[in-house]
This record gives sequence, structure tokens and C-alpha cells, in this order.
Amino acid sequence: MTLPPFWRLDDFGLRFDTWADEQKPDANLRKPVLDWTFTRFDDPYAGFRRMVEVGPNYWWGQVPGTIHNGSVVVCGYWVFEESRRVRCDSFATLSLPL
Repeated sequence: MTLPPFWRLDDFGLRFDTWADEQKPDANLRKPVLDWTFTRFDDPYAGFRRMVEVGPNYWWGQVPGTIHNGSVVVCGYWVFEESRRVRCDSFATLSLPL
């Protein structure tokens, strides 16, 4: 029997689609973003940092494997521990260095 994931992900698909429609990334950039999204089921804190200036439960960081042509994909999201939900705010492509 497989247990459901501990965390529930909200709005990641919607925000991914919005980013992809606006930025038109190729498959080599879309795949690492999608793969990384699924890692949030296991540990939404891994590799990201809390941004208290945005909010006490807001996390932001660079999506691994997305440095491409002098830019990188980043994501911001809220972690709601009581309800075990992770709600995506946005994906963005930013110029390096951050």
C-alpha cells in the first residue's frame, strides 16, 4: 500500500503553465522545473530559503538545473504547516547573477 504524500501542492501546475506560456522555455528547461516541483511533496524546504520580508511562511529559491543562457528559473511559494499545503506563488526566469 502506498501512502499519500505528506504535503499537498496547490497551484504549481497553474503557475508553471503561466510561466511556460509567457517565457516559452524549451523542453530542456521545462523538464527540470517539472521534476523539481514533485520534490516539494517530500520536503518543501529543501534547497530554498525563507523570505520573512515577504511573509513568515514564504519560501523562495533557484530551481536546480535551470541555469541556461545567462538566466535561471526561480520559484516562490507559501508553506502552510497546519494544513500540510504548499501553494505556489510564481515561477520566473531571472537574469544572472541573482
